[in-house]
Amino acid sequence: MATEILFRQLPSAASAATVQIRFNDQPLTVPAGSSVAAALLLAGVQRFRGSAVSGGSRAPYCMMGVCFECLVEIDGEPSVQSCLVTVREGMSVRTQDHAPTVAAAEVDHAA
Repeated sequence: MATEILFRQLPSAASAATVQIRFNDQPLTVPAGSSVAAALLLAGVQRFRGSAVSGGSRAPYCMMGVCFECLVEIDGEPSVQSCLVTVREGMSVRTQDHAPTVAAAEVDHAA
């Protein structure tokens, strides 16, 4: 089955302004002012994270912060909803392939 691009920027919305980000250590030039999710989709990224249960590929669904399918790591911070964050110059984005772990010292044992 051929991969079809299902997300593209409308010609009337195209902006000449761009920023440089890194996705999984690869440089990307993306439209300034767009959300991280939209920028990655425009760049052809189809896998934002792995399912915690099956490891299957997950990508944005709602694009408004409701579904949590667009979780990525941004500048070292895990579990960020990429549809709610605007790209900025030099930003580092990584696929989130596992649930973040909680350090033992952060766990409240009093419960």
